[in-house]
Amino acid sequence: MKEFFKYVLATVTGIIAVSIIGSVLMFVVIGVIISSAEKQVSVKNNSMLVIDLTQQVVDRAPNDPFEDLDIPGMSSVKTIGLDEIQKSLEKAVVDDRIKGIYLKMGMLNGGMASVEEIRNALLDFKNESSKPVYANGDFYDQKSYYLATVADQIIINPLGSVDFRGLGGEMMFFKNALEKIGVEAQIVRHGKFKAAVEPFTREDMSEENREQQLVYMNSLWNHMLDGVSATRDIPVEQLNTLADNVQTFQKGDELVVAGLVDAAKYKDQVLDDLREIAGIEGTKGVPIVSVSDYADAEVKAYSNPYSRDKIAVIYASGDIGMAVGTEVIIGEELAREIRKVRQDSSYKAVVLRIDSPGGSMFDSEEIWREVKLAADEKTMVVSFGDIAASGGYYIAAPADKIVAQPNTITGSIGIFGIIPNFGELMNDKLGITTDVVKTNENSDLLTLTRPLTPYERQLLQENVEEGYDIFISHVAEGRNLTKEEVDKIGQGRVWSGENAIEIGLIDSFGGLEDAIEMAAEMEGLENYRTVSLPRLPDPFEELFKTGRKNIRARILKNELGEKHRYYELFKKASQMNGIYARMPYDVFVN
Repeated sequence: MKEFFKYVLATVTGIIAVSIIGSVLMFVVIGVIISSAEKQVSVKNNSMLVIDLTQQVVDRAPNDPFEDLDIPGMSSVKTIGLDEIQKSLEKAVVDDRIKGIYLKMGMLNGGMASVEEIRNALLDFKNESSKPVYANGDFYDQKSYYLATVADQIIINPLGSVDFRGLGGEMMFFKNALEKIGVEAQIVRHGKFKAAVEPFTREDMSEENREQQLVYMNSLWNHMLDGVSATRDIPVEQLNTLADNVQTFQKGDELVVAGLVDAAKYKDQVLDDLREIAGIEGTKGVPIVSVSDYADAEVKAYSNPYSRDKIAVIYASGDIGMAVGTEVIIGEELAREIRKVRQDSSYKAVVLRIDSPGGSMFDSEEIWREVKLAADEKTMVVSFGDIAASGGYYIAAPADKIVAQPNTITGSIGIFGIIPNFGELMNDKLGITTDVVKTNENSDLLTLTRPLTPYERQLLQENVEEGYDIFISHVAEGRNLTKEEVDKIGQGRVWSGENAIEIGLIDSFGGLEDAIEMAAEMEGLENYRTVSLPRLPDPFEELFKTGRKNIRARILKNELGEKHRYYELFKKASQMNGIYARMPYDVFVN
């Protein structure tokens, strides 16, 4: 009995100790959040504005209380918002305390259109001020190098490298593997370019798929080369020769000779350069301010007058109707947000920012309806981010104008469905059998243990054809095209923004700020203010909504880094249910 009470006492003591430690930790977290929320950003004279492009680039910076905390199991990938960068650069033009821009370069975790938007914002900064832009990194991938070429100086570590070799893509095919384990992927689709199903039905790319990939890939690469050529004064032909000879393994001095960078320097030499830019003598430190802090800093020369007239900027990022991943678009929630804006007379125009490869057709239709109703009552401009394809294009169709970057991925007008048949795997491989009881002839429709009957396949195909007809009808109506014209450029084909403007899928090139200015001009607004929606939860809301699922997601993302996307792709594929209007694959440029 004595031993029993001894163990009970030890257990109770342990529980109390853990509770106390947990409570203290929670108060520490809350204290950090409160102090960060109340912190006034101080910008010193002779400062450099630092844009850290080793962070994940997102359209809109979140209010994440855990980003700046180093707590085991709760750390997360740091993000930098395009909204923060744009606002900070506009302020820096007129702020005498900021002497220049420092680009911290590396592996850039963001899409090509985001890179384009940042690059254009930096070009505007240089055109409007005489302040230098200084880029430095140990390693540049192709995206970060393209962005860095806007800088007055590109500096690399003497043992660093620039990945410059052109664009390439590789697809993985599972047909033979599925056959070996006894799984049949039964496909219904419309669109000869709808290549999402090819990994399950083929051993290689179809000619149609190869064609579409070559067209948009060449478009992306040629646009990149034109930009580099213009800012680095290197002919496109010479750049292609450098890419053919692969610059990835060349060291600093060799890259200087090739003209890709301006100098190879160590960190102490870089600091000397920054002191010179900032006008600091001796070995004193250079005052720096990050974009995330500076975006909230007060700059007297930069002010937006208050206006009752508002333009709603509504963000739609992630897969549509798929509750997997860090960014998702839930049809009902986004539709509700658009409806509230439509019914509020203080909003004079709407800018819908879309960054989505598509997803559920049902959710896409739900959003499309509210976009159309809003466009019937107010000026509606859509801004495409890195990707607005399939369902992402579906919800944009009713807009008055669509703005995208030349390297935005769009189109993919088509739909598909996949119904796996696990019958052989279960029966022949695992020895598991099934039997059915049903009241009607087709009560066991879409079972996963046998092949589709001809009648079932016919029903599904008719459903897909009907869905495709609805899709192209929406696009035809919104873009003032005939259904035949849309079908010709549809069929699931993927286009770059540069291709899309030629075939009428978008109206002009530009970023989010261009879309906002276009909406204001169309509505005749001179004084207005923008309101970003949906409202971001404040740090306290973010803290208390963090349950077991969110904590697990944070840990996985932190551990896997950029490769977390492959885990998310697998999760999305395993949870697909119904008919989808989604881009055939995910495009990543390194």
